[in-house]
Amino acid sequence: MRLSSREDNETENLSGSLTGIPLVQVSLAQSIERCQKVVATYDYAFYWGFLLLPWPKRAAMWAVYAWFRQKDEQIDGAESQQAKQHLLQVWFQQLEAMFSCGQPAITTDIALLDAIERYQLTIEPFKDMLRGQQMSLDLDRYQTWEEVRLYCYLVGGTVGLVSASILSDSAEPDSCEALIAFGIAMQITNILQDVGADARQGKIYLPLEDLKRFRYSVKDLFRAVTNREWTALISYEIQRARALYKQVEVGLEKLPKDVLYPMWAAWALYQQPLKASERDGFNTFGNRPGVPLLW
Repeated sequence: MRLSSREDNETENLSGSLTGIPLVQVSLAQSIERCQKVVATYDYAFYWGFLLLPWPKRAAMWAVYAWFRQKDEQIDGAESQQAKQHLLQVWFQQLEAMFSCGQPAITTDIALLDAIERYQLTIEPFKDMLRGQQMSLDLDRYQTWEEVRLYCYLVGGTVGLVSASILSDSAEPDSCEALIAFGIAMQITNILQDVGADARQGKIYLPLEDLKRFRYSVKDLFRAVTNREWTALISYEIQRARALYKQVEVGLEKLPKDVLYPMWAAWALYQQPLKASERDGFNTFGNRPGVPLLW
């Protein structure tokens, strides 16, 4: 069976209207292959973990990850706030069309439509992810951990919530909560890796209440000061992330055996940047800490 979708390349062009770009014929297999390439390009930890999943769960996870990741990459790459706002409006429309009418907008959506039907995925977590992107556009400071956690849930925990429908054979509350916590922990890990890059864009995702607690100023952050206060601050945030990973560890044991090892692999790999940050002296203002593929 072949379905219609917009022709895509390494970065989808989603700035047009819903019907303004010519459609091409793309098979489900081609769409899944495209999703696989997206995962391989942007996240080796999940790529290697997903390779160990049984089919069709593997294909569904590739599709879900591709949708989430492409949106995140494109919103970061848009040149202006106006362009970002327009992208979000288009994505909300495309999401409604996909769930209500089965209408794909881009090549990778074809694989996602298959996953939606096969695993009875609901629209709300996808909407929440876009709401998280809106939150990131509206705020460049987060006062409390509760605000940061909400943001991390919207852009990361939602991935875990969708994944629970695919990976778990039953509505096991512990495994669902673990996968949501996994998504939040991964987003916090990303925040800690990108402190410098975010600061150069005028954004701070660390809770300002934590900066105040450790007597590390916003001015110090923008000047990339690495002093004793900075070390104490980042050590605290790393321990917060590790507490979430510990919560994940308990819940993963409730997952079906056919997905348990792949998720353990992803769980272990995704904690490596925390270890790398400690190894590199907590200096996250330059490049991301180097993380070996094998540990």
